[in-house]
Amino acid sequence: MTPLELVRRFTPAERWVHRTTAALMLVCLATAAMLYLPALAEIVGRRRLVVTVHEWTGIALPAPALLGLASRAFRGDLGLLNRFNEHDWNWLRGVLRRTPEELRPAGKFNAGQKLYASFAAGAALVMVGTGLLMWFPHLSTVVWRTGATFVHDWLALAVGGVVAGHIWMAMRDPEARLGMRTGHVSPEWARRHHPQWRHDAHLTDPAPASDPGTGTHKSSSSLRPPVPPR
Repeated sequence: MTPLELVRRFTPAERWVHRTTAALMLVCLATAAMLYLPALAEIVGRRRLVVTVHEWTGIALPAPALLGLASRAFRGDLGLLNRFNEHDWNWLRGVLRRTPEELRPAGKFNAGQKLYASFAAGAALVMVGTGLLMWFPHLSTVVWRTGATFVHDWLALAVGGVVAGHIWMAMRDPEARLGMRTGHVSPEWARRHHPQWRHDAHLTDPAPASDPGTGTHKSSSSLRPPVPPR
């Protein structure tokens, strides 16, 4: 399939935000496991170094999203993720009823992706806040530090489970991974998994994608391949 027949799903800025956030999150989870699991702690050693890496990657976790706000496309995606409409509830009901995916109403992001994004954003902020209270114990009382430690530890377990589920879902859909890796997906995949995506197109970056071979452009909102000239 040629570039002109593909649908642009993510811009380079959006992919950069996703990859950088994912890398920081995985480092946070890996270092947390090294700190809390004795077997891993014995294998890795150098606890002070692991603690330092964990602290600084945790502090940097919101940075990619904040820098991504400079991208119009990323801001548009945030607007879509922040809207939970009636068709999103219908999508969730379709999951419970085992309705085929192509019959569930979904825009650029389905309800599951919106819930995951909301959880990830909220969890990151809570983890950073509680982590700062643990990092600088002299800034709070013992009660606050104890509560922060409790929330931080248990939320870390929840985040680990949710991220594992996110990776498992991604592994089941090679073209979804292709869309995040290259920024483009096939029109057939878009129609099957996100049948209402065209209705959300005006909220995403309208900048056209270019064909590196010809210099021509195609709007990312179209889900149909171009009509050949007569």
